This record gives sequence, C-alpha cells and structure tokens, in this order.
Amino acid sequence: MMRILKKLALVASALLVSGSALAAGGNADLQQAGVDLGDRASLQRGAQLYMNYCSGCHSLKYLRYSRMAEDLGLSEDEVMENLNFTGAQFGEHIVASMPAEQSTGWFGQVPPDLSLVSRSRGSDWIYTYLKSFYLDESRPLGWNNTLFPNASMPNPLWELQGLQHAEFGELDALGERPVTALKVTQAGQLDSAGFNQAARDITTFLEYAGEPAALKRQKIGVWVILFLVVFTFLAWLLKTEFWRDVK
Repeated sequence: MMRILKKLALVASALLVSGSALAAGGNADLQQAGVDLGDRASLQRGAQLYMNYCSGCHSLKYLRYSRMAEDLGLSEDEVMENLNFTGAQFGEHIVASMPAEQSTGWFGQVPPDLSLVSRSRGSDWIYTYLKSFYLDESRPLGWNNTLFPNASMPNPLWELQGLQHAEFGELDALGERPVTALKVTQAGQLDSAGFNQAARDITTFLEYAGEPAALKRQKIGVWVILFLVVFTFLAWLLKTEFWRDVK
C-alpha cells in the first residue's frame, strides 16, 4: 500500500512539473532530465557541482546554507568547508562569489539568480541547456548554445564535458545554416554517460532549490493520501451503519 501511495505522489509531482514546463513555453526538442528529488545522493552531487561551477556567477538568493544542509543531510562543517566559497555565515543566503560590478564588466549584465529557474523554465530545459553549449568564434566569449542562442556566458562545464562543436546543415530560407548536431571533439574529464549524470545532478539540485519544501511535501503527501483512504473507508462503514434499517 505504501509503495502504491508513493508512486501516486510521484506521478502527481511529475504532472505538476510537466505542467509548469508547458506553461513556460515547452520545447519539443527538450531532452528528458529524469530528475528524482528522492535521490539524496544526486542532490548532494548536484549541490557540489553547482557550488563549484555555477555559484561564482549565479546566486540562489532564496536558499540558505543552513536549509540546504538540513534538507540534503549535510553537516554544518561539510557545507562551510566544501560548499561555501564566499565566507558567508551558515544561516545566510547563497550569493554569487563574483561582485556585480565585475559581472557586468565581463558579461554586460549581472548573471541572473537561479533560485526559481526550474519553476520558470522546467527541469528538462535546464538539463538540455547544460548540454547544448558549443564553440563559436563569432561570439565574444567563444561559446554559443543551441537551446538559447547567443547566450552571454561560456560553457561552465567544459572541463567536464570537453570541447563541443556544432555540425551545420544547408542554408535555409533566411540564409542561415541551422545546427543539426553537436559533437564532442576533445574529451573532457567525464565520458558521455558521466556528463549526462552530472547535468542531471545539477538539474535535480536546481529543481530542489526552486521549492525546498517539495522534499517534505512529498513525504507528507503520502500520509495525507493514506489518511484520506482510511477516512473514506470509515465514512463508508458509518454510512452503512446509519442506513442499515432504512428501507
């Protein structure tokens, strides 16, 4: 019974995530992220990857280090020694390491806060975006992205993924050559499967950061469904007893 109830809760959660993705303008070309908020190991790896490769530019201003530690099963020492690179206090929010003025000088604007990116874009969008960078000498920073063309940022995970180039098709009606495929031409620290997992872990962490309460809500949801099932059964027994002598 508990296993069935957990599956029902996960299905409901997946439907809500899919609905938010469609509302944000879903794309048929998005790859399935396959995130699982119940996978604590993935959340922990995602936190480590995010803090090492993304937090230099992007803040999570609605998430505190202390809340992250509690939800992900990490100690204060583990967080402060391995995931805090700004010298912030344990109870403070997660802010980017790079000052806003320096960010503007490098990228032309302050990189966006990513606290709610999973709520606005969807987990599939994040996962696909992380895998869609390719080298482009025409861009100021030398990188482009097929999902978000002309993105004003380099590939933050190029050391893990390697150097990825685009393969182009024939000229279209607008005189442009569309990207038909992406190919890693110089291997990184991870193979294809390993990088896919790394991108999935970061996506899972950002899905959590968008709504930290989701972890507890899923656990509570199982008990709520169980309560409703028991209550419905008791109500049926009570109704049967009340109407026993009614003809």
